[in-house]
Amino acid sequence: MSCGRAETQEYEVFDDRVHRMPKFYGSVTVGERGQVAIPAEARRDQEIASACKLLAFASPDGKALIFVKAEYITEVIASASTLFSQVAQALESNPEESPNEKT
Repeated sequence: MSCGRAETQEYEVFDDRVHRMPKFYGSVTVGERGQVAIPAEARRDQEIASACKLLAFASPDGKALIFVKAEYITEVIASASTLFSQVAQALESNPEESPNEKT
């Protein structure tokens, strides 16, 4: 029975990896003015309207261009700011446990 269980676990790991893979929407061509048209299905799935602001990032290796909705980045920054404030408050209330303190 353990063989069947290990096999099931392998499929679960594979299934999890497949679900984390990016969805392929097709190819686009860069026009003379550097513009690209985002495929309709991608716009629908990602709820990108004609006036939606996107931020463009390069991947760390410089081989990919990534577009992110500006509103999402704003939410991430707000969440991170809240977390940083909580960490700062915790450090201020327990200065003897500060991670910068050398022992």
